[in-house]
Amino acid sequence: MQRNNLWAPWRINYIQALDKTDGCFICHNLQHPDDDDSNLVLWRTEHSIVILNRFPYNNGHLLIAPARHIAELNLATEQELLDMIKLVRESQKVLSIAIKPHGFNVGMNSGRCGGAGLPGHLHIHVVPRWDGDTNFMSICSDTKVISQSLTELLMELKQVSEKNNLPGL
Repeated sequence: MQRNNLWAPWRINYIQALDKTDGCFICHNLQHPDDDDSNLVLWRTEHSIVILNRFPYNNGHLLIAPARHIAELNLATEQELLDMIKLVRESQKVLSIAIKPHGFNVGMNSGRCGGAGLPGHLHIHVVPRWDGDTNFMSICSDTKVISQSLTELLMELKQVSEKNNLPGL
């Protein structure tokens, strides 16, 4: 049986950054609310935070994490679980208005071997998807095309949030 590989060389920057990170970037962002724009924080609630992924799989890739530094879903309180799921819903709403994806991937990676680049702080990925969003660029030229800057997208999502009275305001 022939084995096929899926190459994602743009992720090497993320992998290399893991070795250089002191502590948890989510906790760092939680402790520095004055730096929300530079830290790509979209929303904060009493129990959670929503951050744009610096190394996105697609434009609009968000991370939703509890404010408490916990590694596993079974350690989350009922209120934290409810808050994060509500933020998944609101994230899909704001992304749908702003960048009009055709669908979403929503999921968690648990533990380093499960794909979690930050295994110490539980987080949910919300990844917008479009019909045909995988193309020849990633296959032929080892390139992933993200069509919008993270800071531009952050400002757009904040404007849509304000206009539609979405969380974090």
